[in-house]
Amino acid sequence: MRRIPPTIASQHPDNALPPYWDKAKQAFIGAYSEMAEAVSCFQELGVSEYMWDWEGKHADAAVIDRLFSEYYDYFSKVQLGRDKFLTFRIPNIWEEKGYNLLQAMTVVLSGEDFARDLKFQQRPLFEMILPMTERADQLEHMQELFQKLAHFKSEQFTADQPANNDYLEMIPLVESVESQLAVADLLTEYVAMHQKHFKRKLEYIRVFFACSDSSLTSGLLAGILANKLLVIRLYEFQKRTGIKIFPFAGPGSLRFRGGLSPYTIDRFLQEYSGVRTVTVQSAFRYDNPIEDVKAAIAKLETELPKTPIPTLSADKQARLVAISEQSAKLYRSTIKQIADDMQVYFKAVPKRRDRRQHIGLVAYARSMGEQTLPRAITFTAAFYSIGVPPEFIAFGRSLGNLSPADLELLKTVYPNIASDLEAAGRYFNADNLEALAKANPAWQRIQEDVQSVQTVLEIDLGPQTDDEKAHRKLTTAALALKDDPAMLGEVITKAAVLRRSLG
Repeated sequence: MRRIPPTIASQHPDNALPPYWDKAKQAFIGAYSEMAEAVSCFQELGVSEYMWDWEGKHADAAVIDRLFSEYYDYFSKVQLGRDKFLTFRIPNIWEEKGYNLLQAMTVVLSGEDFARDLKFQQRPLFEMILPMTERADQLEHMQELFQKLAHFKSEQFTADQPANNDYLEMIPLVESVESQLAVADLLTEYVAMHQKHFKRKLEYIRVFFACSDSSLTSGLLAGILANKLLVIRLYEFQKRTGIKIFPFAGPGSLRFRGGLSPYTIDRFLQEYSGVRTVTVQSAFRYDNPIEDVKAAIAKLETELPKTPIPTLSADKQARLVAISEQSAKLYRSTIKQIADDMQVYFKAVPKRRDRRQHIGLVAYARSMGEQTLPRAITFTAAFYSIGVPPEFIAFGRSLGNLSPADLELLKTVYPNIASDLEAAGRYFNADNLEALAKANPAWQRIQEDVQSVQTVLEIDLGPQTDDEKAHRKLTTAALALKDDPAMLGEVITKAAVLRRSLG
């Protein structure tokens, strides 16, 4: 059994500050800086895995050649595929033009050849993440494509060399609330298809689930409940089938996107018990003192594999699904009515990585019904920048609709519910929300949310520290700068530095 890495550094562009390793002190990280970033994450921060992202962005296809050539001494001892892991996140060809897919698969094959020529013991690349996985046949199709490509390459291009390994392990990334709740059905079908094609049983499956996109399209309450139910149902699947399951979470630093920062490790280990791999995203790594980052990663590496497997009865799961569905309905209705007001702020959020533009040909945006939304980082950044953390949207009204028994169940399943909302509320600007509500009555629903959260959870919202008070002033300025995009972008960045995450 291979080693399952507890931490994976990802390229999610949520950092406010420049990376510590960039001598030019630029917060924007270009595609050709990402190789050095990966090595720094391995050597300096102690992460076990690095996600190489081919989805919706430019990527350096020479990554293995350059890693092995420029860092030979390191990788001759610390081997990729055995001690450290480089894992490709490929484009979903059902959602995005697959220009990068062939390139990514070819790198897996050529990387194997190069490692063999260098006398390395291990195939460096052997698994890929498929984003927005909705169906089992999508995973199987990727494996069959790779198998065919491996045979073609070995027969037509390198017939005088040992044949390439033709098997590619797939990591499904399930992003929406609906797909997360249905994860057991997806895996059941995938296991049957895999057995039929490859004539052998899967030893294990890593299942990657989004924290950000489930919240983006359904709201924080629905998103976190879907995350929790997914982990429970994955282990139920493991018990039924005997196939080892390793849940893999993708949180950002702010609560809306999962709430994992160097200062919330204990909270995360409690809320996401049973998770075996977790992303440490750009804000985690670059918006906090490096010694705190190293200590936090070391703790995750040690403690994450030990967290207990969560369980919950079927009737309680059904009650949580009902709560999630009702909350998602409220959230989506509200977003549809306020999204137009937010467009100027979405557009002003600064970019941090080489992403392809959404020109309708080579990339895609997230959607919620007929509503097109920006990526979750941009969405979260924009709402925080005007002092209305998106955690509250529909959350308060959902709490107010619960029976005493369901509220008690929710507090049991989500033990940090009050502290999470209090943490988000430190960046709340009541005056801004009042101004927005006067211009568009739909924002009054969020005022109801805020009031209900304070009443039901018995917490007070608002800034407490000097940085949080300074953040409030910046959000007041941001709301007034919608006609000055350049200045607005500067204010958004200053506020992001204070909260230690862009979005």
